[in-house]
Amino acid sequence: MTQFFDIVVVGAGPAGLAAAHAAAAAAGRPGAARGGIAIIDDNPLAGGQIWRGGPAKQQDLRARALWQDLQTADNVTFLLATRVLMQTQPGELLVQDAGQAHTIRYNRLILATGARELLLPFPGWTLPGVTGAGGLQALAKGGYPVQGKRVVVAGSGPLLLAVAATLQERGATVAAIIEQAGLPALARFAAGLALTPSKALQALKLGASLRGIPYYKDSYVSAACGDEKLGAVLVQHKGQCLDIACDYLACGYGLLPNTELARALGCAIEGGAVKTDPWQHTSVANVLCAGEGTGVGGVDLALVEGRIAGLAAAGQSSAAQACFTERDKWRGFAARLAQAFAPRAELRMLAQPDTIVCRCEDVCHDELRTHQNWRSAKLHTRCGMGPCQGRICGNATDFLYGWRPDAVRTPISPARAGSIITLEPHKET
Repeated sequence: MTQFFDIVVVGAGPAGLAAAHAAAAAAGRPGAARGGIAIIDDNPLAGGQIWRGGPAKQQDLRARALWQDLQTADNVTFLLATRVLMQTQPGELLVQDAGQAHTIRYNRLILATGARELLLPFPGWTLPGVTGAGGLQALAKGGYPVQGKRVVVAGSGPLLLAVAATLQERGATVAAIIEQAGLPALARFAAGLALTPSKALQALKLGASLRGIPYYKDSYVSAACGDEKLGAVLVQHKGQCLDIACDYLACGYGLLPNTELARALGCAIEGGAVKTDPWQHTSVANVLCAGEGTGVGGVDLALVEGRIAGLAAAGQSSAAQACFTERDKWRGFAARLAQAFAPRAELRMLAQPDTIVCRCEDVCHDELRTHQNWRSAKLHTRCGMGPCQGRICGNATDFLYGWRPDAVRTPISPARAGSIITLEPHKET
C-alpha cells in the first residue's frame, strides 16, 4: 500500500503539531501548496515527551488549542503508533504500524523527531532503580507507581525541577535534587530569565512547589549502591561524600537532539544538531527540521520553529519570516541554557575500569578506552551494535572519548522481517 501526502511531518510533539497546524491553516492562502498533511509518530498518542499523555489532557492551553484545530482540519491525517523505518528513494519513506508496512510518498518532509536524555556511566548505573530523569518522569506520567518511594533526582538542567515536581505530585518522596552546575552558572542563568518572563514565572512556581526538598548545587552522583537493586547513592558535595538512601535515582545530564533519521536522509549535522537555514530547510532539498532536532531549547522554541517550518513547507515564506524575532528570543534562552548546564569535566572520571558503558552488549570502560574511534570499538567489542543501536552508549562515548558514530544503520527503528521483505516487490514495480 502506498499513500501520498503533500507534506509529511515526522514527530507529533510540540514542534510537529505546530508545523502541521501552520501548514494546514495556510492551505487556503494564495500561493499556498495544495494537498494533504500527514503526522507520523511511533507513540499511540500525540504530544511527544513534553505533552505526554495527549495534548488534550495538558494544562498548557497551547497544546489543547493545537489539538482541537488539528482534529477538525479536513486536510490532516494522523498516523500514530507508526514507525519510520527508512527512506526507500527520495520523496518516499517505508513505515510500519501494528498491522503492516507501507510506503509514504511526499513533496515536502518536516522532521520533528525531538531529543533524548544524555545518560552518563558511573559505578552502579545499571542497577534496577536507576533511570534517566526524564525516563522516570515519563513512567510516572504513564501510571508507573512511585507513591511512597524515596527518589533522588540528579544531573543537570531545569528538567530536574520539573521531574521532581511530577514525582512529588504522584506521591513520591523526593529525597534530594542534585545539580552539577555551580552557583556562578546558576546565578547567571537565573539573571537571564528576565529576558523570558514566562520562564521566570515557571521557575518561581516550581521552586515554590519544591520548597523543603534538599537542593545540592555544584554536586553530582558518583556511585549508586545496592546488591540486587538500588539502596542508596553517593554524592560528591563540597569535597564531602554524602550517602543518601533511596529507592530510585532519576539521573540525566540534559537532552541531545535525535538526528538518526536526518542523518540517514543525508542532512548536514553541525554541533550534534541538524543544520537548517532561516526557514528551517535542511541541506537536503524539500526536507525541513524543527524543534529539538535543530538544538535543544524547550517547548517555546519548538513551537515557533515548528510554525516556521510548516509555513515554509506550505509556500508561505513571508508569513514564516514574521516569526523570526520570536525564534531569536527563544534561541537566546537555549544558548544560555546550554552554557549554564554543560556537563562538568569530573563526570568523565566517574567510570571505573569495570563500569559498563554499552549496556546492550555489556562492554566495559576498560575495553573501550584503548580504542581510537567509534568504528574500532564497534569492530572489536560490539559497542553500539545492540538493540539501542548506539542511541545510549553513542552519546556516552562521545562525552567520554570524543567519538562520534560514523554512520546510521537502517532500519532506523526495529522492524519486522516481513516489513523489509516488502521492499523487494516494491523495487520491481
